[in-house]
Amino acid sequence: MARVSQEHLDARRRQILAGAARSFAANGFHGTSMQDVLKEVGLSAGAVYRYFAGKEDLIAAIADEAFGAVRRAFAEAADTVPPPMPDVLLGRVLRGVFEGQLHGLERRATAMLVVQVWSESMRDERLAKTLDDGYTGMRAAWGKLVEAYRAAGVMRSDVSGDDVARTMIATAQGFIAQEALFGGVGIEALENGLRGLMSMDPQKIS
Repeated sequence: MARVSQEHLDARRRQILAGAARSFAANGFHGTSMQDVLKEVGLSAGAVYRYFAGKEDLIAAIADEAFGAVRRAFAEAADTVPPPMPDVLLGRVLRGVFEGQLHGLERRATAMLVVQVWSESMRDERLAKTLDDGYTGMRAAWGKLVEAYRAAGVMRSDVSGDDVARTMIATAQGFIAQEALFGGVGIEALENGLRGLMSMDPQKIS
């Protein structure tokens, strides 16, 4: 019997995940059955179950990839020297997430899938751990970025670095949620909005 190459196995796994991602993005995790996935992928049940034991394994694998895409985008942006200002940085992060096109999904479908993963993690301990690990990694990456800002003399030292990291992550998450719910919001709008907020002069208010 001919030996199946690792490249073939990896390609088949990606094919299955791509079909599952399209099904989940269109119908939701709970509105999608394994039969729906099999129909979308165009493979037999045996071929799919060779890689994944069931729908929960597919969801977990897609969640891991979605979190990985966000985490990599944050880490790559945070490692830039010299560090860009927050408006530029968050723009890079979000472009990294959406331009990566998770399994070929268009931007709003990608955002909808990410939000579904967040929701599912509230009832699934396996997904919750994946999310927690990813969030911890992103906070650490942005903690390094805060140190770089302070070393460059552009950020106050009396503000908690973890508070800054949480705020930046929350801004990116909020944009992803907006895209999932409403669609059609350009990343440029976020960049411009942040620039406007960063330009405020507190002395003129007081």
